[in-house]
Amino acid sequence: MAPIAILFGVLLTLLGGGFFVYTGMDKVTSLIPAFFGVPLIVLGVVARNEKYRMHAMHGAALLSLVGFGIPAFMVIKGLIRGMEATQGAPDFGPAQQEQAAMAVLCLIFLALCVKSFIDARIARKQKEAQTQPSVPPV
Repeated sequence: MAPIAILFGVLLTLLGGGFFVYTGMDKVTSLIPAFFGVPLIVLGVVARNEKYRMHAMHGAALLSLVGFGIPAFMVIKGLIRGMEATQGAPDFGPAQQEQAAMAVLCLIFLALCVKSFIDARIARKQKEAQTQPSVPPV
């Protein structure tokens, strides 16, 4: 799961950097996905160490949850506000596009994290069941 965290961190960093260049140098807020991507890369690198894997991946999952929730809320709020203002189709500008892309990337990563956590728990329970000595009936 660590390489996937690094991959999604790189994707978020590229998304932020791409929109920063696309919208111009005066919009630092377009770097927000990169502010989530860089820590995700760091957590992915930390997760390569078996000793810290569980904590790093839970931190990455929490980061992706926040990285999904806030942009998704902002996109929905912007769409509602835009529909009220124009009495029709809302304006879906570059900021909303970037927020939507960030929300989708973080949601996909979060789903992969949850699946990985479930798989790890099942594997741990199976390993415990195999290592327990069978007690003969008394």
